[in-house]
Amino acid sequence: MKNEELVLTIEWDKTFPKSDKVDHSKVTFHNRYGITLAADMYTPKNAEGKLPAIAVSGPFGAVKEQCSGLYAQTLAERGFLTIAFDPSYTGESGGTPRYVASPDINTEDFCAAVDFLSVQENVDPERIGILGICGWGGMAINAAAMDTRIKATVASTMYDMTRVNANGYFDSEDSEEKRYEKKAAMNSQRIKDYESGEYELGGGVVDPLPDNAPYFVVDYHDYYKTPRGYHARSLNSNGGWNITSSLSFINMPILAYAHEIRSAVLVMHGEKAHSRYMGEDAFKKLTGDNKELLIIPGASHTDLYDGGKDKVIPFDKLEAFYSENLK
Repeated sequence: MKNEELVLTIEWDKTFPKSDKVDHSKVTFHNRYGITLAADMYTPKNAEGKLPAIAVSGPFGAVKEQCSGLYAQTLAERGFLTIAFDPSYTGESGGTPRYVASPDINTEDFCAAVDFLSVQENVDPERIGILGICGWGGMAINAAAMDTRIKATVASTMYDMTRVNANGYFDSEDSEEKRYEKKAAMNSQRIKDYESGEYELGGGVVDPLPDNAPYFVVDYHDYYKTPRGYHARSLNSNGGWNITSSLSFINMPILAYAHEIRSAVLVMHGEKAHSRYMGEDAFKKLTGDNKELLIIPGASHTDLYDGGKDKVIPFDKLEAFYSENLK
């Protein structure tokens, strides 16, 4: 298979400082749809033998230079070989058209990361886990339901993107009529896109903020639109996804077989996160004594992106969870 050649940034362009405890390199791998994905690999310095490995991605509309890279680098400091990857059609990864999402392909992206990690000389293929943030938390759970090679999964501040697209926030649009209106609008947009030859973008995080913006939109703005988390390749920081991206999410719930996951799963959410209900409901679907729900006191949705001012990401807990389940 001839893989797409990507142009990767060499300089350090992350939203977090570079660690002197790990080695960093750029890598690429492909998924089974032939899309080449770009990733940052973080390896503990002076590591020997075959290491446990973790693939990290998310949030939905972010890039690996933001939250996922911070998680990956910090876990590498704690002894895991990690990669933070850009999902298909986004960031430095390949795939055209740009800025489109798919519940199938984006779940496959995690499984492709497992393919890649499984053949690395310094990785133990029997000790591979994944970590999904925000919308990729739901994708991670879906991947764990499909991929028996995944031994441990963390969903951090997760969204179920199929639920929120089909039902609206807090299920406030959960009706056939509302879904019909959304589908009709996007199908009309398909014709416009086809005629113009370009896919119209839906816009990233709103800027400037309206006076009546919901608190979670204020939180998103504080992350994606300020020096705290802004990145030039991030969809949320800039023009957003294609308007028609939501169509497949409305029609394809991703957590249908979550109850069949046999491997370990940790769902963690902030106490004050607007998305908390999605994580708690996803957890209710899980079965077995190796599943855990962790609610972090006082934390918002975006506090689990970079820790917030109080640095609330529970990395000690994450290290313990992966160490226990990637033995």
